[in-house]
Amino acid sequence: MLQRVALALWMLFFVPLCAAAADRNERLEFTTLVAHWAEYADPDYLEFIAEARPEVVQLGDYGAHFWSLAATPQYKGYPAHFPVQGHAACSDWFRERTRAIKGLGSKVVGHINVKFLVGDPESPEGPRGFFKFYRDQWDTERLGPKPVEDPLTLLERDVNGKLIMNNSYSIGGMKEYWGCLNNPNWRKVLKAWTKYGIDQGIDGFIINYFYRHDCHCEHCVSGFKKHLRDTYKTDEIKQFGIDDLEQHQFKEIVSWHKPEESTPLRRAMLRWSQLANKQAFDEVFVDYGRSLKPDLITAQWNHISDFSQISGDERCLLPADSWGRSEDYLWYSTGAAAHYTDLENGYLGEGTLQARYIRGTFDDKPFTLGKYESTRTRVTIAELAANGGAPMGFYTRFKDPLARQEIARYYGFIRQHDDIYRANRPAGEVVLLYPRSEVHKGNVAAVAKFKEVGNALLNEHVLFDVIPDDLHGKLAADKRPRVSVLDEDWRVPLKAAALSRFQAPTTVRVSVTRPAKSPQQELTVHFVNYNRTEPAQKKSAGRGIVDEQPIAVTSIDCDLLMPGDQKVVKAEFITPEAPTPQTVEVAQSGSRVTLKVPGFLVYGVLKLQLK
Repeated sequence: MLQRVALALWMLFFVPLCAAAADRNERLEFTTLVAHWAEYADPDYLEFIAEARPEVVQLGDYGAHFWSLAATPQYKGYPAHFPVQGHAACSDWFRERTRAIKGLGSKVVGHINVKFLVGDPESPEGPRGFFKFYRDQWDTERLGPKPVEDPLTLLERDVNGKLIMNNSYSIGGMKEYWGCLNNPNWRKVLKAWTKYGIDQGIDGFIINYFYRHDCHCEHCVSGFKKHLRDTYKTDEIKQFGIDDLEQHQFKEIVSWHKPEESTPLRRAMLRWSQLANKQAFDEVFVDYGRSLKPDLITAQWNHISDFSQISGDERCLLPADSWGRSEDYLWYSTGAAAHYTDLENGYLGEGTLQARYIRGTFDDKPFTLGKYESTRTRVTIAELAANGGAPMGFYTRFKDPLARQEIARYYGFIRQHDDIYRANRPAGEVVLLYPRSEVHKGNVAAVAKFKEVGNALLNEHVLFDVIPDDLHGKLAADKRPRVSVLDEDWRVPLKAAALSRFQAPTTVRVSVTRPAKSPQQELTVHFVNYNRTEPAQKKSAGRGIVDEQPIAVTSIDCDLLMPGDQKVVKAEFITPEAPTPQTVEVAQSGSRVTLKVPGFLVYGVLKLQLK
């Protein structure tokens, strides 16, 4: 009974907040998310959604994996684990599941793979996978006419004109091919799939596989040559070893590559690849998708790992004015860089720096981090909540009773204190500059220095935010002290600034935000505790939440700097593990406030009311 009453209240007061983003003049704001590629057909899945109440549910597949595999005998397996076989049957299933989830108050965002195809153009049994779909199963009533008759004309090709193909997954013994995002007819295929998904009733798309390989199809060759003409003067083009651009035969037009093998021409290729991918995204999903559904949610699923640049990150060479433009939220995978801890050596397996970089680059819009583990459920949620993200990403193990309990508990905590999370803004005392201009020059050593400095500041509990050094307008309006990793003595600005201080272990991270509704009257200090009993096996991701094993923090002494002449009139400490707030005694002398934060298990929040 209580659950039904709580759900009714949530539908009455909470859902309109998310629905308000339907007007594209307003930003989409949300604080919690779940995503599943598997087990979402479980009979208990909807009950889990009703308990956790995520604002966004990533579920369903409307792209190349769906059309390649849903009608094959491999429909049950990787990557999408489709619940039933057949395009029509699976579409009906997704439509009903979408309707049910939306009935619980969540937005439904479908996955759409934009180019990764599985199949065989020819085999003893004829075309298979994607090629079978394109020849025999294309539904003209739902998808419109085929853009071209021969699907091979849609695909990426190498320098010799052969189809780019690999066999990494060998799903059903089939090979993998790649649609070319620069091919206008492939974009027509994507538009047909986009319309199909919108007709299914979803609220938006999370779009992935924004890779461009070393494709030499006519569209890539002409597109890159146009980019060179539009970007560089004739003499500058000659510096690339190109005397006659129109007649030049490129031996490669690479995208990602090893930083140590980078050259100005290779970076020009990578930059154009990422700009072209962004152009495809905008044409298909922003311009076309929103012409069908003006409030369509658009998001990208990208990869950052431990700040892999040039060799990774789908946006690493995008100019500032293109980075995240017209996108509602981001998913960034940290891969194997943050799925374990090595506390003895000071490694917390965290995404704090990545989160602050994304937040500072993405104008504080929602984002999430995908960690390849299912163990540290609480700390993963806390890490994102403390740094402006939307917990928790991919691996929400709702079938594990303990994990499910903690997901519901932590999401309930965020929902209960919605006023301090929704659309809040970072309020660090220092800005750490991310050296993106150096990345664009090929200097990834500056990124290594950024990580070194950033981790030092985190260990010292300096309250800082991250802003890329090429966001000139944002930096011009920001008067806080700046730390540049390019300075020989980067600590000089810290020595000259008055800063807050925390007597806390280095396994604790501290951040500070201001709530959207009362930014001048409240300050929120977040504490995330990574200390734990680690699995016996070194660098193990663990078996699940049973191996999270957090070790509680006893207390933290804080000496806070209050901006301006503000006074603290009330201080409360809240944590997901305690049902009621704890009053905290404060002593203030001038602009400095001292207090002791009570002990907590994984996540604690200090709420300060100011005057």
